[in-house]
Amino acid sequence: MRTPIIAGNWKMFKTVKEAVAFIEDVKGKAEVAGVESVICAPYTNLPALTEAVQGTSLKIGAQNVHFEDSGAFTGEISGLMLKEIGVDYVIIGHSERRAYFAETDEIVNKKVLAAFKHGLLPIVCVGESLEEREAGKTKDVCRVQTEAALQGLTEAQAAQVVVAYEPIWAIGTGKTSTAEDAGEVIGYIRERIAAQFNSDVAGKVRIQYGGSVKPNNIREFMQHPDIDGALVGGASLEPASYISLVEGAR
Repeated sequence: MRTPIIAGNWKMFKTVKEAVAFIEDVKGKAEVAGVESVICAPYTNLPALTEAVQGTSLKIGAQNVHFEDSGAFTGEISGLMLKEIGVDYVIIGHSERRAYFAETDEIVNKKVLAAFKHGLLPIVCVGESLEEREAGKTKDVCRVQTEAALQGLTEAQAAQVVVAYEPIWAIGTGKTSTAEDAGEVIGYIRERIAAQFNSDVAGKVRIQYGGSVKPNNIREFMQHPDIDGALVGGASLEPASYISLVEGAR
């Protein structure tokens, strides 16, 4: 039985003061039995957030990580640094990182390996653009991105990965895939993981949907047996909305 996971991706929003206030508002309310609640925040918020969630079941994630432990990489943060301050998860390969910062499948894989090296759990993002979708390449894109991201992992590591299927055309646009369409792609991703490792690993990997997920549609997605939660942007920024998302994942 896979535990559903709701991960809020705050992107470049919230000061430290705002972030801590958010945690105070959701404590107890976003801690729902049988659902894992994660907040992925900007680097500046992470030390305060990991302290703020002490004694709760809430988990904190970073939005990126470098694949080296240290070095002349101005502006980057290593897995060693994230683990030291108590971070649990890290988003890797988000479409915005791929589009705006030229992250390749090879870089994504190196970051996934680095995450496991330091005891961080990766949330690996995969998904197609509108052009790729219209050209019938959705499954091909997801297959290539998923297989590349998981290359070199042990079976035990692969089973712990969270994959987030985020069709790029649905991120922040108000457009969203149907639960049926999302479930079909997610089921295919699970099939490819089974082919790359085995069915036992594939059965343990949690695969989220992401793309304009909101409190009013989360239950629709969660009814699909292959969808294990959501990676949520804008709708995770307000406490009441985030609480509703977690409750909807039960």
